[in-house]
Amino acid sequence: MARVEVSGESGACYGVERALELVERVNREAKGPVHTLGPLIHNPGVVSSLEEAGVTAVEDSSEAAPGATLVLRTHGVTPAVERRAREAGLEVIDATCPFVERVHRLAEKLASEGYQVMIVGEQGHPEVEGTRGHVPEAPVVLSSQDVDALEVSRRVALVVQTTLAVDDLRNVVGALVGRCDELRVCNTICDATSKRQAAAAELADRADVMIVLGGMNSANTNHLADICRSRATTYHVETLGEVDPAWFLGVELVGITAGASTPRNQVEEMREHVARLCG
Repeated sequence: MARVEVSGESGACYGVERALELVERVNREAKGPVHTLGPLIHNPGVVSSLEEAGVTAVEDSSEAAPGATLVLRTHGVTPAVERRAREAGLEVIDATCPFVERVHRLAEKLASEGYQVMIVGEQGHPEVEGTRGHVPEAPVVLSSQDVDALEVSRRVALVVQTTLAVDDLRNVVGALVGRCDELRVCNTICDATSKRQAAAAELADRADVMIVLGGMNSANTNHLADICRSRATTYHVETLGEVDPAWFLGVELVGITAGASTPRNQVEEMREHVARLCG
């Protein structure tokens, strides 16, 4: 019978828990409809539960019902998007993660100081697009090839998508060294992200099989899966129903980790489910 162990650092981070508590309170107290601008977090199960509770996601503030409350998602939005929502007469509640807001403020400050700001992150990711709204001229880079394609100024400053893997930041820094006179690196990768990655790696080094629980559209969960795959047989799943009992035949240790957008109750449900399958 295989043993089941959950990574010491896994599941919902502070920003996600804060956002969920905020939306639940708003939904209890609001007099009209409640929407989130895009999915509140990258977790389909949570988005589905919110819909069942009457909180629906809209992709644009123009889709919100008149007089509705609109909750800005944890990834943040551009200033222009927030302004349009307020001008439409909606009650706007900001659930942006405080660590993401810090990136916004830092990027603006660095740009005002004359740095060429670059955002190290995934092109098109909602957090990155939100940050670009504060520094529209900032290029998004994720690799040495991205850096090679740019005209680089004498003074460069980097801010980083909070859910990125540190290896991606190292690659970009390495590509910039020698191409500018001053390079200021602001490692804005969230501490929760770094801790989850380190703990997942440690467990994967010992485990025969790793289960990574979280949204397929979650950047930090995908990074966890990549880290685990380099160390053990790994399955990235969103639901209990995706787990195949055959994965655990002849194994001694099954490790479980979860992305920062995965509530703790989902992690515990997965642990209990895998333990039953292994028993």
